[in-house]
This record gives sequence, C-alpha cells and structure tokens, in this order.
Amino acid sequence: MYFFYFYANYKILNMRIIKLLCFFVVFQMSAQQGGMWIPSLLEGMNEDEMQSLGSKLTAKDIYDVNNSSLKDAIGHFNGGCTSEVISERGLVLTNHHCGFSQIQSHSSLENDYLKDGFWAMSLEEELPNEGLYIEFIVSIHDVSETVLKGINNSMTEKEKQSLIDQNRNAVMDSWPKEEWQDVKTKSFYKGNQYFLFVTERFEDIRLVGAPPSSIGKFGSDTDNWVFPRHTGDFSLFRIYADKNNRPAKYSKDNVPYRPKHFLPVSLDGIEEGDFTMVFGFPGRTNEYLPAVAIEHITEEYNPTNIAIREAALKVIDAKMKASDEVRIKYASKQARIANAWKKWIGENLGIEKSDAVAKRREFEATFTKALKENNLEEKYAHILPEFDRLYKDFAPINIKRRNFTEVFLVTNELMQMTYRLYKFEQALVDNPEDFEKQKPDLIQRFKKIHKNYDVDVDKGVYLNVMPLYGESIDASIYDKTALTNLDSALKLLEGDVKKVLKNINKDAAYAYAKPIIEEYFNTIDPEYKEKNELITALQTDYMTALMKALPNERYFPDANSTLRVTYGQVRGYSPSDAVYYSPVTYLEGIMEKYIPGDYEFDVPQKLIDLYNTKDFGPYADNNGKVPVCFIGTNHTTGGNSGSPAIDAYGNLIGLNFDRVWEGTMSDMNYDPEICRNIMVDIRYVLFIIDKYAGAKHLIEEMKLVSKTAQ
Repeated sequence: MYFFYFYANYKILNMRIIKLLCFFVVFQMSAQQGGMWIPSLLEGMNEDEMQSLGSKLTAKDIYDVNNSSLKDAIGHFNGGCTSEVISERGLVLTNHHCGFSQIQSHSSLENDYLKDGFWAMSLEEELPNEGLYIEFIVSIHDVSETVLKGINNSMTEKEKQSLIDQNRNAVMDSWPKEEWQDVKTKSFYKGNQYFLFVTERFEDIRLVGAPPSSIGKFGSDTDNWVFPRHTGDFSLFRIYADKNNRPAKYSKDNVPYRPKHFLPVSLDGIEEGDFTMVFGFPGRTNEYLPAVAIEHITEEYNPTNIAIREAALKVIDAKMKASDEVRIKYASKQARIANAWKKWIGENLGIEKSDAVAKRREFEATFTKALKENNLEEKYAHILPEFDRLYKDFAPINIKRRNFTEVFLVTNELMQMTYRLYKFEQALVDNPEDFEKQKPDLIQRFKKIHKNYDVDVDKGVYLNVMPLYGESIDASIYDKTALTNLDSALKLLEGDVKKVLKNINKDAAYAYAKPIIEEYFNTIDPEYKEKNELITALQTDYMTALMKALPNERYFPDANSTLRVTYGQVRGYSPSDAVYYSPVTYLEGIMEKYIPGDYEFDVPQKLIDLYNTKDFGPYADNNGKVPVCFIGTNHTTGGNSGSPAIDAYGNLIGLNFDRVWEGTMSDMNYDPEICRNIMVDIRYVLFIIDKYAGAKHLIEEMKLVSKTAQ
C-alpha cells in the first residue's frame, strides 16, 4: 500500500497553491491507519474513522475553543516532548527520558536521583527547574489565504519567501490575544497551507517524581527502539501559576495550576483491538519524499552519521561503566547520542525490509501516468527527473554539513566550545560594541558544558570521531588549551575586546579548529543552503502536483512540532519470519531480563520483593500480572515522547515513549504492517508510584475511573 491514504477536496489559490480546506470522502473501512491530523479539523472523515475503530469521542471532545476539551490537557514539554495534565492541581506526566536532564541536574553523588529515583512527598519538596517550560495550545486558525496573498509564479523563490515572511509577521502582529499569550504560525503541506496557533507558556515547572533509571531506563541502549519492552519510562512534574492562574516565572508565591481540563486515569487496561489515540507534538516527518531522497538518506546520509555516533559511544559507554561520577555527568548526553544512533540503524533496516524505495518508485509511476491522464505533463512532468538531478548534486554537501554538526555540536565538547568561540568572534568583528552583551551568553554556555564535562572522556571521543570527519588529529591540543578547565576558559574572556580576541586566537584548540569552522561557514553551509533551497521549492511543487494529479489520495500533513492527533488500535506484529510479538508485556518479563549489577538490566530490590510477594494492589491485569508496556498502530515520531495514550472514552491508559525498531522508518514511510508505537501501561506507572515509591498522595490526587462504569 502506498504512503498516501484516501482523501479529497482542495481549492487552488493564486494559480499555484492548493489549500486543503475540508474533508469530503466516502469512508472505506481499512486495517490501515496512519497520519498525524490537525485537531481542529477532525469533524467528518477523521471523526467517522475514529469511531469505526471503537472511539466514543466526538471531534469537539478532542478540540473545542469555547469549552474544555482534551487538547487543554496536552502540553508541549520544553519544546521537544509532550506532557499531559492528570490532576486538577496541575500534576503533569511525561517520559522519564523527557525529564532526564532535569533529574540529572538535581543529582549528585550524595543525592543520586538517577540511580535512586526522586519523590516529593509534599508541595514544598518539589524541585524547580530553570528554563523548563510547558506550552498549551489555546486555539488553531487557518491563515493560509492571508499568508499566501500576493504569491505568484513569476516570483523567484526568495521573493516568494520574503513576501510570505512579511505576511506571516503581519498576521501575527495583528492577531487578538491576551497579554500573557503568544502566537506562532507554521507551514503545512510543504508551504501550501499555514495555520496560526495561540499559545500559553508556563515557566514554573517543578519536578515531583521520577523512578530510578533501573525502572525508567530499564533495558537502556539494548532495548531502545525494540519490542518486547519493559521500561517504566515516566516522570512527574507540576505546573505552577500566579494567583490568577496565569503563566509566571518561578516564585515561591506561585500556586499549583488549575487546568481547563485534565485526563482521568483508567484502571481498566487494554486488550488487542482496543482503540487508542495518541495526542501530542510530533517533531518532524517527511512522508512525501521522492524515492531518490529516501535512497540518499538510507544509503549515504545515515551511515556516515551512524559511524560518528558509534565511535563516540564506544568511548562514553566504557568510561560510564568504569566511574559513577562519569556516569552521572554523561547520562543525559549518552542517551541523546545513542537514541538517534540506534533510530537511524532501525530506519535503514525498515526501509530495506519494506522495500520502500521500490514501492515509492511504483507510486511515482502511478503519479506520472496520472499527470498524463489529467493533462498536467507540461506543468509537472519535470519534477521527478529534476529531483534525481538535484539530489545527485546535493548528496555530498548534505553529508558533509551533517557530519560537521555531529562532530562539533553533538559528540565532542571541546570542538563545541571552539565553535561557540568562533561565533562569538565573528559577532564582535562586525559589532565590537556588543562585547559586553555577547560575553555573558558565552560564559553561560561554557558553564553549562563544564557542569557535566570530563576531559578524558572528551579526548577519547575526539580521537575516535575526528578522523571520520576527514581532518588530521592533534591530541596535544588537550594539553595546551585553556578550554578544558572552566576557570582558565573564563580567563580567556577577561579584558577588553581586543585582548579577549587575541587570547582566543592564541589558544591551541581554537587555532586547530578555526580553519575547519571557517570552511563550514564560508563554503559548506552556503553551498548546502543554496542547493537545499532548490529541493525545498521543488518539494512544494511536488506536493501541489500530487494533490492535482491524484486528488482521491489521502494526504495528512507532515509533522512540524504542532499539536496532532493520531489514532489506531492495540496490535501485535511480526518483525520477521515465524516471529510474532503479542501486544502486551508484563512485570515477569522484567524478572526474566534481570541481570544483577548490570547497568541496563539491574532491578531494584524493592521491585523484586513486590514481585515475589505479588503485592500488586489494584494494578494487576485480569490474569493477575502487572502489565508494563503495550504497542499500537498509532503513527508517532520524535516529539510524541510523553504523549498520552487515550482510550475510547478520553481516559489515560498509557504513555507513548518509543517505536519498534523496524518501524522507525515511519518518518518517511509509514507501513501499518510493521510500524508500531510503544507505550508504558498507566497501571505500571500507578503501581510504581503507589507500591514502589509509597507516594500514594499522588495517586489520590488523580481521578481514577473505569469505562465500564460510564
């Protein structure tokens, strides 16, 4: 089956732009789900489809501007994850890995919350987190006509983008909102449609609870992106507001937020075939790429970045196993590096297993035939051959640019510091009067890096990754540079602007890295932007052409970190011949994987005791076992981490945190046969909070429900 799904009705705007205005479709029941749908546009086809899968919810139950609805409980967690409000006092649930950096920041050798967990037994014990925020969507508005006003085919791409930017700024500046609210606009369908979002951002977010990593990260790298899974990937925070229940900076006078809506928590559990809805902020997908792009990503682009991260992880993992101090310092960074590394490997495997490139070429043949049948060849027949030409030219610079990012911004901290120094120097070359304004930001960046920095680890990473970028190695820079020590690094910044720039350029590490960074900014990045601009413009034309040539296909907008609904069912799957995974895992699976003392598969003694005594409380399934995780056909991606899994009645049944390994290809090629999202069962979350942590006051704060009683 193709990556497009049945769907219809558009309006041509300004000879070029097709707007998606409404959904008029004769629904056909299918085992296939997929798509990340805009919550304000669910009435009609989506509502019917959800209900056919078992949902009892209406579109207005999910999104309503005038009344409280499910969307009011869904928060964008720090811009990269999703969270949900689960009590009338602003208690928030998200993933353990989403709150990991906050848990780490409060940890020390004396209070190792990563190892031991953390539970606030009162409001006074909840821990503030500088810079952390949760943002809610107040309302969503289609502003396509205003944003695209004046666009025509005679314009260059830069002229079009300039006018679009002007129109976007104008509509945001004039949009009515409360003083504590904000607005933003986002592009959909590759620039064919624009929506405006009115938002509220809360910035006093306090850590309430987190299980130890032996629960919250159980399985660690080995189990990451795979199933069966037994990870209790959750953490708890609380939103605080001012006395008027409005967003406010941290203050001791703030009080727990009173939400417009919070999710009731279901104790009923799930069965295969049950309806599930995941509501959250998926980060980025590219479902409408041509075959040549998928081929480039999986055969050229991903492998080089996988190699760089693998080289870095080899050093970091060994050092973390040898030292608790290093383990605490590098826990969050190691998780970030390993996550994408393994995801890219699975993505490649999934594309190969599903024969995605060949199937995409088959679809392109259908598209080409449709162009001819609809007399659209003259206008659009050039698109696919042009993609082939552009990607051949684009591939080398795309790889080089990303490799630079991997070395200088992701894996190696000394190179990251030289990168920041270069940006600082360049800012002062043009505007030396900004010295006092630029310096504090650089100081804060250095302090943040050095808070969790180990020079031996970083040197080992440098020795492993730099050859993969193709540069000569000079290990002596670690002995000569001032940057590996915070005090000496900050001394480089003492004095007037001339003295500081002189000190920086005398530093051995900066002298080594500066020519490499200059090449990036002067050659690599400009060439990338020039070539990528052509591909982006052609992708917009391709989206337009698809909708014209194949108007009966179903097009969902790519993810772009905006609020989306995706729905499906609890389903097992078969990853390979003669292998079938049931959709639910249990606590006994944790005991089967248990390896005493192993950093990935150790189990806390208290959890072992609870298992042995069968002290499960009301959280066991009908079979007497405690469910841990389950999988479904929901179409998710990065950013959906922490998203609630919601049942047919609008109750919380789980917490999305991952995808199966082969299914990570869903960012480019959703296949309902093998793409599954992984969720931690809410009953396991409650079991850990109640029986393991003894934080029964948090359970009492929630609204526990049973759908059978409704």
